[in-house]
Amino acid sequence: MNDSASLDSFLAKWRTQWPEWSVAEVFLPMPQRQRARAWLALRGELTEAAWGGDDPTPGAAKLGWWEEELAGWSRGARRHPLGLALQKLPLDWPLLAAAIPALRASRSPEADRAASLRGLEPFARAQATLSAQLFDATAPASTQATAEALLAEWVLHLPIRGVPAAGTDIPSLLALPSLRDAPRTERIHAALVRARLGRLARGAKGPLPAPVALLAAWRAARG
Repeated sequence: MNDSASLDSFLAKWRTQWPEWSVAEVFLPMPQRQRARAWLALRGELTEAAWGGDDPTPGAAKLGWWEEELAGWSRGARRHPLGLALQKLPLDWPLLAAAIPALRASRSPEADRAASLRGLEPFARAQATLSAQLFDATAPASTQATAEALLAEWVLHLPIRGVPAAGTDIPSLLALPSLRDAPRTERIHAALVRARLGRLARGAKGPLPAPVALLAAWRAARG
């Protein structure tokens, strides 16, 4: 399989997990759409390695590999197909690589939400910085708000195992302010996560119906 086909395969894997983006991305400028898919697919690879599965060992090893891979992107080295879409962009890849240990440690949350958010802050800060660079924002989004959005994604990864930490229950996450100071891609993704959490709280799992996804994305795109 050539590089282009491998990239398409990874993007297709991500689209299978987030089919809502087939309607949500209409609110992004056309030149940003492929970049947004690749960025969110990369984020998905990292968070799935950190939070997915019953056994943390394979994910920890994968995150170690990604730490090396992202550090290499700043030197022009590339092994993963997602690098075909992202590696040449002038982003602070070492910053994201350096934040991976914090993401790895976030698999088991702290005793309360405030402590969990503090643990996510290094990765949230890196994510906000690179996202601002990637989508030409004037400044990175708030680290606190980005960490809160990440915590919502963490909870979404754990519907089978439940929510094992005080302060990370779904209603409390849904009561948080929306991610408003981030680039549109991040706002839309955070809105889709929140909408999925709302369905989960009502006993429904999986992707959003297209009209629900469209409305959530429209509201997030407006800011």
